[in-house]
Amino acid sequence: MAILDPAVDAFLLAHVPDRDDELKAMEAWARERRFPIVGPAVGALLEVLARSIGARRVLELGSGFGYSAAWWLRGMPPDGKVVLTDLDPDLVARGTAHLERLGHRGRFGYEVGEAIETLRRARGPFDVVYCDVDKEGYPDVVEPAVERLRPGGLLVTDNALWGGDVADPAVHDPATEAIRVYVERVSTHPLLRTTVLPLRDGVAVSVRLPDTGARATR
Repeated sequence: MAILDPAVDAFLLAHVPDRDDELKAMEAWARERRFPIVGPAVGALLEVLARSIGARRVLELGSGFGYSAAWWLRGMPPDGKVVLTDLDPDLVARGTAHLERLGHRGRFGYEVGEAIETLRRARGPFDVVYCDVDKEGYPDVVEPAVERLRPGGLLVTDNALWGGDVADPAVHDPATEAIRVYVERVSTHPLLRTTVLPLRDGVAVSVRLPDTGARATR
């Protein structure tokens, strides 16, 4: 199931911000190896979100070789920092090299290990928690992320529409079911307000509400 009409998708891609040659090289590497990345349209959204809330601390869950982190960093002030997570040392090395060539040395750091465990150990508050872990793990991200976000901070999650499978009642594989559970949890959580954007493969954006009075607004 196509989420966006191809012509609309092409229109959006034609109007993303100018990108560094290094970012384009990252896109080319991902394209040649069929490595999943958010792509420039979603990347531009990440930059806008970071700028809109003045983000200085971002925690990424499932960073790969640093493509999405590069977009977060574009939208953050010079003292902003992104914590990346990944299990693959080759991707960590590649991501480190790319981000340093983009001029971000000292503004990021990789945690090599399981992303959700890293989240549970992390000390907040964060301005953004970005989720792109294995889909079956999505529901486990919600509560620890809420606990570590500042009021007004964002929980942002990729693949929230999963190729449209979440809307197909005939699809019941574990990944699709986990994404459905995730979207339901963030949509009904008393400390979050959530919208799902039909951009690329779907992006869920949840804002963390203040604790005081949040539950009474439901």
